[in-house]
Formats: sequence, structure tokens, C-alpha cells
Amino acid sequence: MCIRFSSVVAKKNERWHSDGVIYPNPTWLGEELLARLAKWSVESKKSEFKSTLSLISILQYSQVYQELKEKYKEMVKVWPEVTDPEKFVYEDVAIAAYLLILWEEERAQRGVTTKQSFVDLGCGNGLLVHILCSEGHPGRGIDVRRRKIWDLYGPQTQLEEDVITPSDETLFPGVDWLIGNHSDELTPWIPVIAARSSYACRFLVLPCCFFDFTGRFCRRQSRKTQYREYLDFVREVGLSCGFHMEEDCLRIPSTKRVCLIGKSRTYPPSEEVWMDEQRTRYIRSRQGYPRSLPGGQPSAAPQVAADREAYRALGAEAKGVSEACTAAHGAGTPAVELWLPGFHPREKAEPVRNCASLPRDFIDQVVLQVANLLLGGKKLHTGSSQEGVLKTWNGGESLSLMEVARELDRETLQRLKRECGGLQTLLRNSHQVFEVLNGRVHLRDWRRELQREKPPEAKRSLSSEAFKTRICWFFTHHPDGCVLPSACCPFAHGPGELRPPQASKKKRQAP
Repeated sequence: MCIRFSSVVAKKNERWHSDGVIYPNPTWLGEELLARLAKWSVESKKSEFKSTLSLISILQYSQVYQELKEKYKEMVKVWPEVTDPEKFVYEDVAIAAYLLILWEEERAQRGVTTKQSFVDLGCGNGLLVHILCSEGHPGRGIDVRRRKIWDLYGPQTQLEEDVITPSDETLFPGVDWLIGNHSDELTPWIPVIAARSSYACRFLVLPCCFFDFTGRFCRRQSRKTQYREYLDFVREVGLSCGFHMEEDCLRIPSTKRVCLIGKSRTYPPSEEVWMDEQRTRYIRSRQGYPRSLPGGQPSAAPQVAADREAYRALGAEAKGVSEACTAAHGAGTPAVELWLPGFHPREKAEPVRNCASLPRDFIDQVVLQVANLLLGGKKLHTGSSQEGVLKTWNGGESLSLMEVARELDRETLQRLKRECGGLQTLLRNSHQVFEVLNGRVHLRDWRRELQREKPPEAKRSLSSEAFKTRICWFFTHHPDGCVLPSACCPFAHGPGELRPPQASKKKRQAP
């Protein structure tokens, strides 16, 4: 029997700045890499996805990525959004590097030097648009909601706050590429918009959330993961719109990193009218409309080739229909109509889904239930405990989030699932009671909290403003009461100690 040992040594390097793309996080290297290598070494299962960066040169990608990272790394320091700056900045840098190489290779294949134009639909923070424009590609981004960071880019980065509804009014006939980077409800529509914008229009989508044409995507095949099934659906949309579809895995710090690309068509320009009829029928089939395509197959893509011969036989008749449509609507003036009733763009005001808007009694009920689990079922108080000297204090056990979730009823889990982060977010929001670390939850021991390194001046002043402005949960509910005496506990041991909340310094200075 042969036993092999492996270890990881990460030497400190001044150039090492963890980005999740080229330089992994040292914690991930130490705690996860070896376990994953051991798992991968014995797995025989074939991957569901393409190998990473299979459509471009990896060497060229690494060079371009490093150049862009160095050029745009300052964005991390000035990031005004509440999202994680390192994740979003380095992810968009990586996507930009991929597109720049893909487009450079396309220009070489076509024998042209003019840089491709683009529109990013659902551009979000707009950083990808900013990088591509700064690298010489004319383009713009459109999103339903303006972001704070847009003001930092300058006038050369064109970003528009607008609602995109799939219709004849949302076409981009003069644009080379449409981009859908985590474009949510627009993702399945982007191949359709590209196909109808012009015969020369291409697209790239990076699907994240699972949407169909008019709502959430519903799984139909239990043998596939939901992610794989959704990618296959978007691929099917592209094929049904007449694109040769390609797939690749990007090197980005995200679990959803597969992109789908439509660069060329499966039909000649002369068959555009017939092809658009196939698109319309396929889109309607997703909503349960009756289909008149022969064969009744669930996918329109295989039927495309079969119907093409029939269309060619009716070439003259189809041409007459096309001319009649042009005469009815006017040359160059398409009829304005929604492509499919029931599409709902996202709300301009982003709904709060971090568990903060959940009813207080629901949150209190979950907190009590989880605390009871951690204490091994020991009954919790519903009134105030008595102040006294504690000989022992039951800190409870540590449970994984999965173990906690198994003990919650189905209705509670469904309600939490609709919130971003679900159960984990609710427990982290209940900072006074719980500590969540590495996927495990336990009761917070405030003796350790007070022994930790003193916070900086700003945080000390904030904590002094909040001192005794809330009731101590442990004093009220824990079987052993609070682990701290009243004088040391930052929370009130009973209503008599409560202080009125003070306005923060920012609010006091506001005019």
C-alpha cells in the first residue's frame, strides 16, 4: 500500500493580492484546497461543463488579466456600493479580459481592425462597461436602477437608467455584441433581441439567476442539476433563434461562471422572415401556447432544419408575405408590440430581502427555536431572569446550518428561502445571540467579546451610543441568565436600565 502526503506552502509576496482569479485566498488554500484535491483525485464522474477558457488562449488571457487588474485595482479602494468590492471588481476585470481576447480573435478571423461595439443589458454597477469603453470599444450599459458608482466613471462611460422590455422598441440594429452579465429576467431574451436586432448582431450571456421568458424557470429533469438544466435551456433558446451556440467556463470568483456565446447564424440572411416565425413559435411554446410546428417536439431547434426545406419551396410566397408586411407597417418602421405578454422587468426600487423586513414576532420565534436547539432542548425563559453570581453558564453546542435547517418546519424554511442568504442571514442579523462562522452556528459568549482587541475610536464611539439601548436577550431568555454582570453587559438587564437611543454623529451633523 502506497501512502502519499501533500501540503500547501504559501509564501508571502508583495504582489500577492487575493482576487479569487489568479491569486486564491490564503484561507481557501489552507482549509479547502487539499480536501478538494483528495476528492477530485478519486472522482470518476465526467464534468457537466467545458474546461475553463476553452475558446481563447489561456496565456494571452493571463497577460491581459494582469494588465487590467493593475490598471483598475484602485476601484476597490473607492467602491461606494454595499457589495463586496474585491469580488465585483476582479470578476468584472476577468470578464472584460475574456471579451477583449474573444473580440481580438474575431477581428483577426474577419480581417478587420475596427473594434466591436456593444450594449450591456442589465449592466448593474457598470464597471464592465467602463473597462470595455476605456479599452477602446464603443458601447453603453442600460439598467433599470442607477448605482452610486456611476458618478465615478466620467463622461466617456455611457450608462443609462431605463427599463428594458422585450419588444420591437428594444432593438439594437447598429450594435455588434449584446452582453448579459448576470442579467436575470433578461437572460433568455438576449439571444432573441440579438437575433432580431440585425443578422450581424452577436451575444454573450453569463447566466446566474434562473428565469424563463415570463417568470422563474421551472425544472423538468431531475437527473441534471438545476444550473446545468438552465444552461441547456438558454442554449436551446439560442439555437431556436438561429445561432451556432458555444459554451465556455470563465475564470472568475463565482460558482456561476459558464457563459454561452452566439457568434454566427445557422441560416442565410435570405431566410430571416421564416426564421423569425420559428422564434415566435418557440417563445410562445414556453408559455403553453398551442404550437403549429410539425412533430410537436419540446425543442424548436431540431425542427428548424426540417422546416427549412419547406420554406425554400415556398420562397416566392414568403417573399410576397414579407413585402406585404413592409407595406403595412412602412419601410423601416416595424410595428410596436410586446413579444410575449406577462414579462415583468425588475422593480426600480430594489426590495429589501436581507431578513430585515420580516415580522418581528417571526424573527423572535426562529431565534428562540435555534437557541433551544443549541442548548439541547433545555427550556428557555420567556420573562426576565434574576441577577446573580453564576457558577456555570451553559454555552450550548455548535451546529451546522444544515443541522439547524433540518429542525425547522417547511413553512419557516420557505419563508426564509425568499430572503437573500436565508437562515444564515437571519442568524447573523441576530448578532447579540448568535455567532456564525464557517457554516456553523453557536451562542455568542460575551465574555470572549469583551476580551477581544479593543475596537478603533470610531467603533468605540458607536458602541457607547448604543450602550444599554436594547434589552439583553440572554438576561431575558437564557436558562442561566446573562453571562456578564449588569455593569459589564452592553445590553439592559431589564426595562429599568434602558436608555433612549442617541442619534449618530452623522445624523447630528446633517443640516
